[in-house]
Amino acid sequence: MTLDLRGLNPAPVTPFTTDGTVDFDAIQRLGSWLGSIEGVKSLTVLGHAGEGTFLTQDEQLAVITAFREAVDSRIPIVAGITGEGNKVAALEAKRAVDAGASAGLVYPSHGWLRFGYQDGAPQTRYADIYEESGLPLILFQYPDNTKATYNLDTQLEIAGQEGVFATKNGVRNMKRWYTEIPALRAAYPDLQILSCHDEYLLPTMFDVDGLLVGYGNIAPELLVDLIAAGRAHDYDAAHAIHERLLPVTKNVYHRGSHMEGTVALKWGLVHRGILDHATVRTPLLPLAPGADAEIFAAFESAGIEKVGVTV
Repeated sequence: MTLDLRGLNPAPVTPFTTDGTVDFDAIQRLGSWLGSIEGVKSLTVLGHAGEGTFLTQDEQLAVITAFREAVDSRIPIVAGITGEGNKVAALEAKRAVDAGASAGLVYPSHGWLRFGYQDGAPQTRYADIYEESGLPLILFQYPDNTKATYNLDTQLEIAGQEGVFATKNGVRNMKRWYTEIPALRAAYPDLQILSCHDEYLLPTMFDVDGLLVGYGNIAPELLVDLIAAGRAHDYDAAHAIHERLLPVTKNVYHRGSHMEGTVALKWGLVHRGILDHATVRTPLLPLAPGADAEIFAAFESAGIEKVGVTV
């Protein structure tokens, strides 16, 4: 049965204790809260927001299992598949299945970020992962300013492969978006198209089936409303939500590096009462002094309160 991710799909952070170990009690709080929100269709773990590549193999599997238990298996857990080579990634996906993952978000081989890829190579990555694991897969389109972004022909060929049922698109080039998303729709009407443009969601909201975003950690209620406005082609409603969220967006995602957004997400979850602190794992570093107060003020200006408080 094809998974239905049409809606909000948060990519939760991985909480750590102050001594740097995975905080499974906090995973229970975060996962159970996100999973309880109507309109949340899955949780995607071990991605960039989840510091997935900073975890040991045992930790990765434990995190998959912990989030699955936190949602009581009511919604699927999607695992980021990040291993460098096809064989490595395929075995990673097979382990993810055993740990309770229902789908895989396939990252490009990280060497491609610097050197690019040979024509046809990304297609073999998806085929090998699916053949080994049987895990339903999500095509991940990287930003246009990396060498790991896929041209349209590559996307179309991957989308047509057995096992690929959705795409997470973060091309961050609207000229390409307005050309390639309609082409994917025309070729594969059942392909679920999910935006991951955390820092400027509004322009993509009217062309997608949902969102797969780290932003879903901190403001899931408003993002569910934003998706509904996009589906209804209600620009005024979508724009009003965008403007309400803009102070948060700026303080989380308009930073020097997108990776800093992960640290800011954790401060957002501190504000919402889910986490007690914003501990991250190196090479991530704490934000500059005062950033926490700025983030808290942004949440307050957006009217986003602690969990359990009416917004």
